[in-house]
Amino acid sequence: MERLAGALERVNSVIGNTLCWAALAMLLLQFVIVLLRYVFGYSFIFLDEGVLYFHAAIFMLGAGYTFLVNAHVRVDIFYAKCSERVQARIDLFGHLFLLTPALVVLIWFSWPYVRGSWSILEGPISVGGIPASFLLKSLIPAYCVLLLVQGLAALIRDIQRLKGTPA
Repeated sequence: MERLAGALERVNSVIGNTLCWAALAMLLLQFVIVLLRYVFGYSFIFLDEGVLYFHAAIFMLGAGYTFLVNAHVRVDIFYAKCSERVQARIDLFGHLFLLTPALVVLIWFSWPYVRGSWSILEGPISVGGIPASFLLKSLIPAYCVLLLVQGLAALIRDIQRLKGTPA
């Protein structure tokens, strides 16, 4: 089980480390846009959409990594004061009965929307934009799958904590 959890976590680790470079690329692209617009007087819609695509990819694909490194938003009025076993029980409940069903429902309802977009290879958001809205919409199920992968890894870690096995 330890090897399976490690393999699942590596998926989000690799993606998260790659997205760090995407954030740098987005920053550089935004700098180029500002330079072109305010210094040279040129504006390109596809460059503006490029920032949007980077931004969406970073947040949607980075959610699993955020979960992996425990940097997600957590309202833990009581959780922090609980023992490790109680925390594992709370996390187990959350992963099984809150996270997983919500992501499955999101995949279920977004899939026809994404499939329809791919079937027509949906074009740009704006005239002159990036002709690949279908890729942007594909981030929705990708987000769900990556969070489910990390949720499964966390579930395995929670079971190990409850058994008293080091995670």
